[in-house]
Amino acid sequence: MKINWKQVKLPDFSVSDDMPRIPKEIYEARADEFYKQANQKWLVVYGDREHFANLYYLTEFDPRFEEAILILGPDKSRYLLVGNEGLMYKSVMKLDAEVILNQSFSLMGQDRSKSPKLTEILEEIGISKGDSIGVCGWKYAGDKTKEDFVEFYVPAFLIDCMKHVIGGAEGIVDISSVLMHPVEGLRAYNELEQIVAFEWAAARASAALLRIVNSTKEGISEFEAVSNMKYAGEPLTTHVMYASGKNNLAGLRSPSSKIIEKGDAIFTAFGYRGGLSARGGLAETENPQFLDEWAIPYYKGIVAWYESVKVGSIGGEVYKHVFDVLEQGGLQPALNPGHQTSADEWLHSSFRPGSQEKISSGMAIQCDIIPEPMPEGINLNCEDSVVIADAGLREDIANKYPDVWERIKRRQDFMRNELGIQLSDDILPISATPGYYAPLFLSPDFALTKL
Repeated sequence: MKINWKQVKLPDFSVSDDMPRIPKEIYEARADEFYKQANQKWLVVYGDREHFANLYYLTEFDPRFEEAILILGPDKSRYLLVGNEGLMYKSVMKLDAEVILNQSFSLMGQDRSKSPKLTEILEEIGISKGDSIGVCGWKYAGDKTKEDFVEFYVPAFLIDCMKHVIGGAEGIVDISSVLMHPVEGLRAYNELEQIVAFEWAAARASAALLRIVNSTKEGISEFEAVSNMKYAGEPLTTHVMYASGKNNLAGLRSPSSKIIEKGDAIFTAFGYRGGLSARGGLAETENPQFLDEWAIPYYKGIVAWYESVKVGSIGGEVYKHVFDVLEQGGLQPALNPGHQTSADEWLHSSFRPGSQEKISSGMAIQCDIIPEPMPEGINLNCEDSVVIADAGLREDIANKYPDVWERIKRRQDFMRNELGIQLSDDILPISATPGYYAPLFLSPDFALTKL
């Protein structure tokens, strides 16, 4: 595979200012299907400020300061339990559910005199001795790390309250995989309206990241470079990250007042709900050795990923292909070369050694290849989001959202005709920087291409 570094004009694919909204009917359908598939009398979905995505998927309510739980029960009984500040925020919810104040979820020092105890609330809504409860936490245990007991990724006090009400632990089961499994989970597949919302988020996040990259200059602070992103308040899936330096680069850190110096390694990334973009490289205008020894071998792995993912691709086979291509340049993936994404940046990943899981239409996926080894003074990264769509889904997008489809088609054409990446029609790039990797930050118009 021949890779060149040359000047490439990145088109302005346009970014919509109109934030798409998911209709209430979709949340109702999600809750109904989740309750059906979980097959328990009661379902409890946990959320907090950091681990909001499962709750958000079902309600569009995301705790801002506190914890919250959604309870689904027989005959479409639905309850959202929130703390003091969650009660003020309840109007964002799009699922028909009774909102109940549970002040044990409130922050310390706040009033706790207006609500019963959590155990009392659970009893009042109808949970009783001998009932079964399915618990959805923010992740679930992998096979190789499972303990000899059921693991729940929720606070222990929540499990203790359930045990008290139903008379023991026997009726409590983990159902997180019903939402989060990479190919069987409900959240792995996105409705047409959700895809449009993710395109909006991914395009805006990547456009903002591009402004940061283009603003990186020798002699300015990291804060100054990041200030050019023109952040408009979009909900974030990650902290804004920007790190520069020649030694001990902590790539996940937030920007600081450090002055950017020529030759610094640089990493920057952040995401909005549905799309994260990241870039890593050097603060240089030219560096043939870095390009030949590091950036080009890495970008071959990026090309291999884009050219091997499509409807029906096997996750383990994509992993091996990317691994083999990177290995030719002395690199390998530090984590998974790609993963399913959602309102949280990392939902799960089918791209694992030996995985037989198939990539399917409706999935939102992050091209996310973090290479190793990464010696001091070197950083490499080119992450963007895509949606996988078969012919039927592509036709639905084109017919119902022609503006979105036009942007997607232009991105596909750019990747094929200007970058030389022969991606499948099944890959819908939703980033404003699709596959565009300019590894020398002081020459942001010079990118790696297969042409």
